[in-house]
Amino acid sequence: MFQPGEEVLPGGSSLMIKEEVLQNPKVDVAMAQHVFPSMEVGKVGFREGMYMASTDELHITIIGKGGHAAMAGDYNNPLVVAAHIITEIEKQFPFIIDAEGVARNTQNNILTVIAFGKIEGKGATNVIPESVYIAGTFRTMDEVWRKEVKLKITEIINTVATKYNTKADINIMDGYPFLTNDAEVTKHCKQAAIDYLGKENVEDLPLRMTAEDFAYITQQVPSCFYRLGTGNKAKGITSGVHTSTFDIDEKALEISTGLMAWMVIT
Repeated sequence: MFQPGEEVLPGGSSLMIKEEVLQNPKVDVAMAQHVFPSMEVGKVGFREGMYMASTDELHITIIGKGGHAAMAGDYNNPLVVAAHIITEIEKQFPFIIDAEGVARNTQNNILTVIAFGKIEGKGATNVIPESVYIAGTFRTMDEVWRKEVKLKITEIINTVATKYNTKADINIMDGYPFLTNDAEVTKHCKQAAIDYLGKENVEDLPLRMTAEDFAYITQQVPSCFYRLGTGNKAKGITSGVHTSTFDIDEKALEISTGLMAWMVIT
């Protein structure tokens, strides 16, 4: 299965499930392999149980009143409201970075990331825009908390927008669920990797707050999502995915196909 559309909601695997990729023939077990540039070629990594986070997209437009910056009484600046919304959400969901390097909410210790990566208000130094758009992401590994947080975020946005006499257009897009590796399948795959590559080349992976649409598959059948080392520091192959300089040590192609076949037949 070569899944398309991994990076764009609703995710290619969810569409392929609807098209019955797991049926006829019925799929009993699924294994997924993903490149990992920060791991040296020749190595692979596994983690049993919960591994990657759910991901929901936050799209918010604050509508105020634009005008000339010098005429303070004539406008209602949506940029100020957007700033208050971001800081209030940060305040309501404080976090710490734990020993594994991932964020945990300080109130309940649940893995949680809420971050805004885009703010767009098409004004100028002396022009206040009528509206401002902000976009962010919410990630966690707890479905009950996931629902609670989205409701709370909506409440915060509406409360702040109302306080400053503006309007908020809120679109929280439900994204991928968190990814869980089946314990028995992962044990099998890890042992197969040890047999194929040697124990010294098989690593245990930490939790990651990144997301993956293969999570839909893990909800349907027992699955194992593992990482394939593709980097080579000696050759200068160190760039991460989603960069213009991404590359792999092509030895990984041979290892990846051989290992996956070995997992299946053993």
